[in-house]
Amino acid sequence: MMGGSMRRRRGGRRPEARTAGKRTSRGGAGWRLPVLAVVVLLLGSGSGYLYATQLLFPGVRAESTSLVEVPDVRGMELSEVRVMLENRGFSQGRVDSILHPTVPAGRVVGQTPLAGQFFLPGGAVEVMVSLGPERRPVPDVTRLRSDRALTVLETSGFQVSVDSVEADAPEGQVVSTDPEAGTRVTLPSSIRMTVSLGPPLLELPDLVGMQEEEARAVLEELGFVVGEVENRARFGFGQGDVLETFPEAGAMVPRGGAIRLVVRRRSLVPGGE
Repeated sequence: MMGGSMRRRRGGRRPEARTAGKRTSRGGAGWRLPVLAVVVLLLGSGSGYLYATQLLFPGVRAESTSLVEVPDVRGMELSEVRVMLENRGFSQGRVDSILHPTVPAGRVVGQTPLAGQFFLPGGAVEVMVSLGPERRPVPDVTRLRSDRALTVLETSGFQVSVDSVEADAPEGQVVSTDPEAGTRVTLPSSIRMTVSLGPPLLELPDLVGMQEEEARAVLEELGFVVGEVENRARFGFGQGDVLETFPEAGAMVPRGGAIRLVVRRRSLVPGGE
């Protein structure tokens, strides 16, 4: 009886042991899967990082990351720049040029990288070289109206000052420039423009009583022009004398103005006395 009882008890424990073993096996598989996923994720991230840093965006190796300060080469000749950059461990890169109003031609006016910045040894420093100030010929604005001439000169890059003088040219017309038209000057530059106030006014002398030829000589010497000559019949002495002038004596007349004469004639018939 006791033997049978012992066998039954032993037989009863075996199913429980098998059940416990199955539970333990299922529990071990449950924690291995998350761990495996984390490992795969880490390996993938590391591979992506290595690919990006080494192939797509390769960085500077540790042994070449010692940066050097870029020297200031502005104001130097191009030949001097090349020597200085090579002595500092750099090379001269692209050279551009630009017109500059104050820096002489052939001297450096700018650089990239800027002076004082730190750059990789052996890097190329680009420079900008001056071509000097721009030079242009003075436009010919003589005989133009002053307002039109001023526009032409200012749009050409010149600074303009205006003087006025009495001249034979019509009032408001440009008579000259200083420097003269065609002269090549540096920009920015000033141009002095002279504008006519019109012919000067002169007082007409008294010509009455003079012979026509004498009156003509006086008028021409003063800069006047003899205009119409009217013959009037008058008897007596003084044939050929000037009887009147238009304008009258004492009038202020522009130089070059025409003066009309009235002359005594004994006869109005051509060829008559």
